Amino acid sequence: MSVRAPSLRGLPLRVLAALSLATLAGCAHQAPLAPIAPAPGLPNLGVVKTQLVAYHDSGAYDRDLARVAGEAAAWIKARAATLPAGARPALVLDIDETSLSNWPQLRINDFGYITAGGCDLDRGPCAAPVWEMMGRAAVIAPTLEVYRQARAAGVAVFFITGRPETEREATARNLTAAGYEGWAGLVLRTPGTHNPSAADYKAAERARIEAQGYTIIANMGDQDSDLVGGHAERGFKLPNPFYFIP
Repeated sequence: MSVRAPSLRGLPLRVLAALSLATLAGCAHQAPLAPIAPAPGLPNLGVVKTQLVAYHDSGAYDRDLARVAGEAAAWIKARAATLPAGARPALVLDIDETSLSNWPQLRINDFGYITAGGCDLDRGPCAAPVWEMMGRAAVIAPTLEVYRQARAAGVAVFFITGRPETEREATARNLTAAGYEGWAGLVLRTPGTHNPSAADYKAAERARIEAQGYTIIANMGDQDSDLVGGHAERGFKLPNPFYFIP
């Protein structure tokens, strides 16, 4: 047996108005919906970006770079002195955020990675390929000092970068302008390579350097993927909280 709701048809307007007000009053006294809280420990992206700029601009980033670079330089000098005559010691360096800084491009893009379009460093955006072809990345001074000390100790220096082979001329020009001169090799990704990660690609390239008779006594980069995979006696990780490459 079904029960029909009572009909409101025929009721005076003042009764309908009273019923409507009573309904609205009941809704007004209902507890407001609680906001959906983020997962515990999940940071706010806007806050994180503000912290990244403060870390870079405060001088803390430069101090952390110098600390790691100093450890690398001390190791390279000491290790090179212990190698037997005829040994071929080598240092491997990453480029972006290790040897050269892309900070103007990172900042104008609000830390986004843009692959298409032009590069407007005043208003943004600035596409990474265009920026790299401009050859305007500034030197990371502590790394340049490691480079110079390694060369003075008779250590050959190789750059291994994820930049494509099509950017060889621009990259070499940028490195030279930044003060890196006399390197033993500059390795860029060749067209058609499909390594699943930067780690696999870079480890394989270090193995090729070893196959030429070099002993890689130090490997320095800003990503874990620059360092894992072996083929180096020691790895030195520079700080880079600005982006991640697997």
